[in-house]
Amino acid sequence: MLKYVRVRDYLRSLVTHELAVGDAIPSERLLCERFGVSRMTVRQAVDALVVEGLLAREQGRGTFVAPTKLDLEVRLASFGEEMRRRGMEPSSKVLAAEQVAASSDIADALDLLPGEQVFYLHRVRYADGEPMAIEQTWVPCGLAPGLFDDGAPPSVYGELRRRGLEPDWGEDTVAATEVDAQDAELLGLRAGKAVLRLSRRTFAGEVACVYSRSSYRADRYVLWVPLRAPRPALTPRSTEATG
Repeated sequence: MLKYVRVRDYLRSLVTHELAVGDAIPSERLLCERFGVSRMTVRQAVDALVVEGLLAREQGRGTFVAPTKLDLEVRLASFGEEMRRRGMEPSSKVLAAEQVAASSDIADALDLLPGEQVFYLHRVRYADGEPMAIEQTWVPCGLAPGLFDDGAPPSVYGELRRRGLEPDWGEDTVAATEVDAQDAELLGLRAGKAVLRLSRRTFAGEVACVYSRSSYRADRYVLWVPLRAPRPALTPRSTEATG
């Protein structure tokens, strides 16, 4: 067995059975003495677990057990619905809830004309009290009059369903990028850390009813996409007459 594999498997067992999230792993010196290996070998083992997401390095402090990552499954569900499905308690901090004129990109996403009125909701989303994502959401005012009359609704999808609009399909784009200083503070991250940016157009039938942009903490999520084999291509029937 490769030397680093022995160290890696020992650390994985510690993380799984003995240590808690945020606990420090044994020092490089102790691991070198325990296994009779070099610091380079220990670092190789630790690097492998950092890549797996089991450990997290903090510059100047050390290496710690990382929080368990949630799979960011691309499905048409609200943040609250997803967190409750995982047994976590969702909550939100509303940063803005107002009626604004749609910019050209927002209008294009919602099949509106630039300048038409939309409801804009900007929130930090939490799970069990920990910041997980930042969401910006736009809804055409004509589809949900008085949406903010009683304050921001806990679930935009839920409010649309209550009004007879059932969000039933959508399309997402996902990209990885670095978080800026403002969002980093809201998410409890250092500026420059990675986030997953998700843009979503949601439809109720043929009506574009919601457009949203979300930033998810990459240290708490991995993207999970179910796949299936492609269906056979449809072959047009021959137009030749048969005798």
